[in-house]
Amino acid sequence: MGRVKVQLKRIENSTNRQVTFSKRRNGLVKKAYELSVLCDVDVACIMFSPSGRVSLFAGTRR
Repeated sequence: MGRVKVQLKRIENSTNRQVTFSKRRNGLVKKAYELSVLCDVDVACIMFSPSGRVSLFAGTRR
């Protein structure tokens, strides 16, 4: 059985939106780290949370 395609739309509940952001941010940072290690490249991610906070990731290996 295949996965159900999720319709992308704004999450109206602010608490649920923040929780979803945190989970997806962690997944994105993990993928960026893997890319930097496997391909030996410099990766940088700048993310702004729904509450306005900034999250930074720099996967430099040098």
